[in-house]
Amino acid sequence: MNILIACDKFKGSLSAREVALAIEKGLGEGHQIELCPIADGGEGFVDAMLAALGGEVRTCHVLDALGREVEASYGISSSTAIIEMADASGLWRIAEAERDVLRASTYGTGQLIDDGIAQGATKILLGVGGSATNDGGVGMAAALGWLFRDEADDVLEANPVDLADLATVDGSQVSTLPPIEVACDVENPLLGERGATAVYGPQKGAGPAEREYLEAYLEHLMAVCGGEKAAEVPGAGAAGGLAWGLMTFANATLRPGFDIVADAVSLQERVSQADVVITGEGSLDAQSLEGKGPVGVARLAKEMGKHTVAVAGHISDEVKESDLFDQTFALTDTGLPLERLIAEASSLIEVEAGKIRF
Repeated sequence: MNILIACDKFKGSLSAREVALAIEKGLGEGHQIELCPIADGGEGFVDAMLAALGGEVRTCHVLDALGREVEASYGISSSTAIIEMADASGLWRIAEAERDVLRASTYGTGQLIDDGIAQGATKILLGVGGSATNDGGVGMAAALGWLFRDEADDVLEANPVDLADLATVDGSQVSTLPPIEVACDVENPLLGERGATAVYGPQKGAGPAEREYLEAYLEHLMAVCGGEKAAEVPGAGAAGGLAWGLMTFANATLRPGFDIVADAVSLQERVSQADVVITGEGSLDAQSLEGKGPVGVARLAKEMGKHTVAVAGHISDEVKESDLFDQTFALTDTGLPLERLIAEASSLIEVEAGKIRF
């Protein structure tokens, strides 16, 4: 039996590779098994791409979302820089009591892009999950040389509070940028009830008053920049509007992160050669059905008529009833408390994998 294990991470517990190894161990002997860790545009994007393409990790000093110097890293493969914006500007770096989304900036993400270019990158792949920001990408743009000015032509700090008086933007000092592909796995526009502020602002610490301010700020920024068309692109609202900012200030294009990773790992060819495809992640739920990696794997496998299995921390009823999977195995179905599910994930995955029938 040729088995392809193409899983994403179990967030907060195991990396994609650790999940795949646990499933492999649980399957036991007698199979031809290929491991293919995957990711979307969030955490694990760099690791998945480097595993597929080869390359190295580079570390540099940048500013986090609150302007504090931190060490952040990204991948370099050949002449491509592979970046996760969250490594510089992520919510994980900001304690809950410190969150200040009105002043949070993507400047550090721009520094990573700039460092990649300085290392000779002729292409940038950028994952935009897990941000602490809602600045529309102005911090990133400022790091690349864009200037934001008021009516008196004075340069303003690039964050939502200080850009209240924004009148003009100036890109005359920006060098020619290489092509930038944004790995984007949401479809939110920049503005509105499904936009960056309304959907993601609360998790970044924005209460009702802050959200009202940020929505007006992004609308004004869009108008000053002439970015109305880009604001409607599905995914423009990702990472607090960073995706919109990358399109507007860096001429970037948006692609589903899963598609970028799938191309890099030659997923279609690998699925075609398998008899059974096993995939999964920490939680397979309604959000997964919007295009997350494991669902992309499952859809590809089903199109090719492969026996498809899900192994996940949790699997919602919508996913179980979706006809994407021939078999599903969820750690939460064991009834164990969450603390044990996280702490003992590897051994529990082995047990669940041992239940798979071909």
